[in-house]
Amino acid sequence: MSRQMVIEKAREVEEIRGLLEKYKTIGVAGLQKVRAVQLQELKKRLQDIAYLRVIKNTLMRRAVAKCKSKAGIENLEKFVIGSNIYLFSDLNPFKLVILLQKSRVLITAKSGDVASWDVVVPAGNTGLPPGPIISQLSGVGLPTRIESGSVCINRDTLVVKQGEVIDARLASVLSKLGIKPVEAGLIMKAVYDDGLIITEEQLRIDLDEIQRTVQEVNAKAFNLSLNVAYPIPENIELLLQTAFQQACNLSLNAAFPTSETIADLLRKAHFEALGLNAKIGGLRDKTATSTESAEKG
Repeated sequence: MSRQMVIEKAREVEEIRGLLEKYKTIGVAGLQKVRAVQLQELKKRLQDIAYLRVIKNTLMRRAVAKCKSKAGIENLEKFVIGSNIYLFSDLNPFKLVILLQKSRVLITAKSGDVASWDVVVPAGNTGLPPGPIISQLSGVGLPTRIESGSVCINRDTLVVKQGEVIDARLASVLSKLGIKPVEAGLIMKAVYDDGLIITEEQLRIDLDEIQRTVQEVNAKAFNLSLNVAYPIPENIELLLQTAFQQACNLSLNAAFPTSETIADLLRKAHFEALGLNAKIGGLRDKTATSTESAEKG
């Protein structure tokens, strides 16, 4: 190695060390199955959030070894294997991972790619003219017919299941049909965040499940606060309404007049008086009937 190359590598190591010291969050993401066009698009999307850079593992290890200002950063070295891209950011690592998940794109399959889901080729007109394509479609299990000068697929057909490897023949057919069965993007292997190493497994979060859990816990806490009459901004209005209703019911049951209950108390007394009057009238009629019977007897 020439002296110039040694100097350049030393300069690059110092530049990387500067990045390590500058940013709070350093992520290591695998580059497998990530294509150049997609990587460029990702850099554009994240340019205001994170700095992405492909770095040789040997240079990254040297820079990590020289970075003495970051406690525990040496633990990142065991993830510096394989083909990687490094992300430098001050963003919360979980937010960074969510952005990476949202930036994943659908791509056409190549031989050896793994299907991201069950791939079903729908029935209908392919728009392709008859020819070699008929045998190609049949070769991957797609039933066809000719209609109006085009090749049609007779029924919806599952051609590959999620997690299965797509061979060259199927990849070619799916490409011709315009079907993109592979979701590609960066997968974070590990993140250094202010002294902590967060692994890929720990970075995996299900936002929908978290949202459901938070909503469930919030509902239970709200019900508890109501049951124990503990006032908080979220329940104070309902607590006051409940207390008011209970106070009104108590005053009605105790026949204690207030400005809020006087009308109801008067109505209650009126209906009770009507009921009493009806009972008295009934007794009078019964008494009169008995007297008449006795006189006749």
